[in-house]
Amino acid sequence: MSQTEDDKVVNSAVRKSIIRLLPFLALMYVMAYLDRANIGFAKEAFQVDTGLSNAAYAFGAGVFFIGYALFEVPSNILLYKVGARVWLSRIMVTWGLISAAMMFAHDEKTFIILRFFLGASEAGFMPGVMLYLTFWFPLNVRAKVAGYFWFGPPIAFILGGPASGALLTIHGMWGLHNWQLMFLVEGLLAAFVGVVAYFYLDDKPADRRCKFLNEEEKQALSRVIEKEEKAKVNHGPQGILKALCDPRVLYLCMICFTIQVGSYGIAFFLPSQVAALSGQKVGFIVGVLSGIPSLCALFAAWYIPHLSTKRKERRWIGTITLLCGGLGVALSGMLAATPVWAFIVLCIGCAGLLAVQPIYWTFPTSYLGGAAAASGIALINSLGNLGGFIAPNIRVWAENTFNSPAAGLYLLGAIAIVGALMLSGVFRIGIRRDLDSPAPDIQRDAPAENSATLTSGSLK
Repeated sequence: MSQTEDDKVVNSAVRKSIIRLLPFLALMYVMAYLDRANIGFAKEAFQVDTGLSNAAYAFGAGVFFIGYALFEVPSNILLYKVGARVWLSRIMVTWGLISAAMMFAHDEKTFIILRFFLGASEAGFMPGVMLYLTFWFPLNVRAKVAGYFWFGPPIAFILGGPASGALLTIHGMWGLHNWQLMFLVEGLLAAFVGVVAYFYLDDKPADRRCKFLNEEEKQALSRVIEKEEKAKVNHGPQGILKALCDPRVLYLCMICFTIQVGSYGIAFFLPSQVAALSGQKVGFIVGVLSGIPSLCALFAAWYIPHLSTKRKERRWIGTITLLCGGLGVALSGMLAATPVWAFIVLCIGCAGLLAVQPIYWTFPTSYLGGAAAASGIALINSLGNLGGFIAPNIRVWAENTFNSPAAGLYLLGAIAIVGALMLSGVFRIGIRRDLDSPAPDIQRDAPAENSATLTSGSLK
């Protein structure tokens, strides 16, 4: 088979894999994000019924990420060992059932315990999917592909926001409070999707279960992935422990942390922040309005990774995107006296903080290979997601300390801006040599206009 013919087969396999896998993976992320962030919609009703303080709410919302961080690395190693299909399904079913059990969180202690175990049960999902994408998609298209996966969080707010708001308007069904009904319904839906995942997903292109690719496509795509893996293993850390101690991995952890502080500092308070700007109580209307920033984020998650792929540029596009996210968050507090402008910059902040993530994840997934990828990607996500624990607590701390609701937003925005500065220097610490190490040359003679045939090393 000629070089050009092989390229066409690989491109066909990539297109089919996107169509087959990404909508379902995005659906899984919708359910994951909804089950971790729906506490924001239940906040007011939940606190009224349980007497939970703001500080206890912030701690419980954030303790999710302690459980998440503790079990992230072992979870991803197990995914690498037993296969993504089995392990992603297990994760979803477990967290769905625990999320449904949140209906029993009548007091502070139960609330905090269930939030911890919700994080522990969901540990490994996001890094597991990032690792899973490396089994199916070459580096040159991975930012664009990951962008589709990151449709999950904004869709969770666009569709899940009104749905959660609507469920919160139902009182007394089956003798439950409105927030209990919301947790029950959304948790059981996640568990159901987890069961479907077991039968729907395939572990790798070469698997016998994989029926949507023909044998020629399986072989061609597998060759590309195998060559990229060999290049990463030869130039990056080798083995689980070396990845965990690698200074470049730790640097990427810090960038991830700043992104997640900004993201979750907004996500857990978005409904109440929108309610304050609109003068409405949290319910269906606020749920719809809360979907607008997420709609902007959805567009950004599609457009910016595509732009990065087209321009063959990721560092500066990622830096500017994260900078806009941080500035948008900070300005939403500064402009609170003019709700329309505050809402507009809030939309920009949400868009930037989400759209930077598929670009950001091309750095660790193109640097780490083999078992090192399983542990390293999980470590980055687990330490980064500690930002989800820190964010609500430092936001409440800043608001109380400075007696201003804007103070928390200033702090969140500043941390994201620091992350943008770090991202701009990602090549200066030696990451560039490893990320741009020799890659498969199968696309050597590919047409320039076909984004799926760019060389792996060209995306800088």
